[in-house]
Amino acid sequence: MISVEIKSVVKNFGTQRALDGISLTIEPGELFFLLGPSGCGKTTLLRSLAGFYIPDSGSISFGGEDVTRVEPHLRNTGMMFQSYALWPHLTVGENVAFGLEMRGLGRAEIADRVKAALESVKMGHLAERKPNALSGGQQQRVALARALVVRPRCLLLDEPLSNLDAKLRLEMRSEIRRVCKEFGLTTIYVTHDQKEALSVADRMAVLDGGKLLQLGSPLEVYQRPKSRFVAEFIGETNFLPGTVLRSSPGSALVKTALGELVGVVPEGESAPAGSAVTVSLRPECVHLERQPVEENGFAGTIGESVYYGESAQHTLLAGDEKAPVRLKVTEFNPRFLGGRGGSDVYAWADPDDVVVLSR
Repeated sequence: MISVEIKSVVKNFGTQRALDGISLTIEPGELFFLLGPSGCGKTTLLRSLAGFYIPDSGSISFGGEDVTRVEPHLRNTGMMFQSYALWPHLTVGENVAFGLEMRGLGRAEIADRVKAALESVKMGHLAERKPNALSGGQQQRVALARALVVRPRCLLLDEPLSNLDAKLRLEMRSEIRRVCKEFGLTTIYVTHDQKEALSVADRMAVLDGGKLLQLGSPLEVYQRPKSRFVAEFIGETNFLPGTVLRSSPGSALVKTALGELVGVVPEGESAPAGSAVTVSLRPECVHLERQPVEENGFAGTIGESVYYGESAQHTLLAGDEKAPVRLKVTEFNPRFLGGRGGSDVYAWADPDDVVVLSR
């Protein structure tokens, strides 16, 4: 297991800056996700780690060794691509063995390591098959075995599940996490799929425009976004403009169109009294009641509902009747459903779930 350290990395393509001073450290054995929309710089950063791109400035270190300008084949990384990249004329076993043969290992050692790698991804019984006789999920397992068999210092994954259907994606998420933890691999995983990142990562970095916007565990990034972009990109949320009436370390009282709301201020951020802010309130954090709630409570009407059995998605109209605020609300084990005439309810939110963001 090694750490990966990225210091002030800048990469330009002509006049376009793909990476703008990225700095972060990935711990040994960590399953780390690079997350963001298309064009944010995540794949450029991964390819810089692999050695396919050389940064214009900054440095990359593996376990304290500077590899910024080391050739890709000398970095000893394993890489999984979106397209699997399997040789169609070779068997499963031959595909996995290819990297070892290029390294000049003996036949006996290659056979042992290929067998162990295929067994680790539950593909040992298909070693003699050709890739075109495998399902998409099976091909992805072969690609994972091929990356593991060289015993890489770190594993680099470039949107490896994007070509799979929904059921296989769920299966391979847990399989990739199991294998990475079993082998103790430091893993950097690129995706634009928020659910994939939230369910698999130890930590994640959210990028946009070549900049690192937020770094933390899935729980921290989802519950304590530090910007409107992060709050909106990671899941759904409601935004309310407001003005801070009173603040203390880590919290603030904000005047909004729904009334006064107490919320949390993310660590490292500030919300001084009188400042204009944006309140982020996720749909599942709005609770519906038949009786009014004093703190962070407000009245509303359910305009429309979509019923899913275990949950319902509501549109809640609250605040000024002439210009109501429209809130998305997710109710689990639903008791309320909007009708043609609407349904009057009371709503509230725990102060820990109300996030106050700088405007």
